[in-house]
Amino acid sequence: MRVAVCQLNARDDRAANLAAAEALLGRAAAAGADLAVLPEYVDYLGPAAGLPAPEPVDGTVGRFFADVARRLGIWLVAGSFHEVGPDPEHTFNTSLVFDRSGTLVTSYRKIHLYDVEIPGRVSYLESATVAPGEKPVVVDVEGVRVGLSICYDLRFPELYRQLVTDGDAQLLVLPAAFMLHTGRDHWEVLLRARAIENQCFVAAAGQTGDHDPGRTCFGRSMVIDPWGTVLGQVPDGPGLTVVDLDLERLRAIRAELPSLANRRL
Repeated sequence: MRVAVCQLNARDDRAANLAAAEALLGRAAAAGADLAVLPEYVDYLGPAAGLPAPEPVDGTVGRFFADVARRLGIWLVAGSFHEVGPDPEHTFNTSLVFDRSGTLVTSYRKIHLYDVEIPGRVSYLESATVAPGEKPVVVDVEGVRVGLSICYDLRFPELYRQLVTDGDAQLLVLPAAFMLHTGRDHWEVLLRARAIENQCFVAAAGQTGDHDPGRTCFGRSMVIDPWGTVLGQVPDGPGLTVVDLDLERLRAIRAELPSLANRRL
């Protein structure tokens, strides 16, 4: 399987954000990608006052990416967007997965919400406006088992272990908008840890650069193999990297160092 991770600087112009995403997906398809992954909040990352109204999965955003996946003939993890939530005050942070025909195969609602208070650096309460999802999701992408997650989920290893032990995941994907101040120290360390401990490939697509109001994302989108080796990484700024996943290597690592089989707890 050939996988592309796409890195964006989404801001407060939905049309411009979607156009930028489509352009990167076109480059991914031209490079032969079977599956492309976009970042969290791919359609809008700006002031809350300008946030477009939340939509169902078959709304404007869903229809747009369904059409792109169909025209390009690729599988697509369309980052995430604000889905209509359980009440007027809350949305869901939802990732959509489309197949080559543009059919919505599954969706995943972010389970872990970013409620963080670091004095003088960041104050963010995602749960004030977003409701948590409840269900881990693994989807079959042409024979490859793909476990879904979003951004802050990365800090909760029990989710990924469940994706592997209950869902037989071989590839873990992570659309993200990881903050700069934590990303510098934690992003690559945590991604490589999730790959090593679960003996899975990891494909993480992040937002990059400044976003109003006063938010800066780390970027450094990357693909990692089950040994923890970084196979491809996007430098600062919008862009993408395309990587071939060697599933025989995954099987060899799990056979030669059978840590999943050796679990006691």
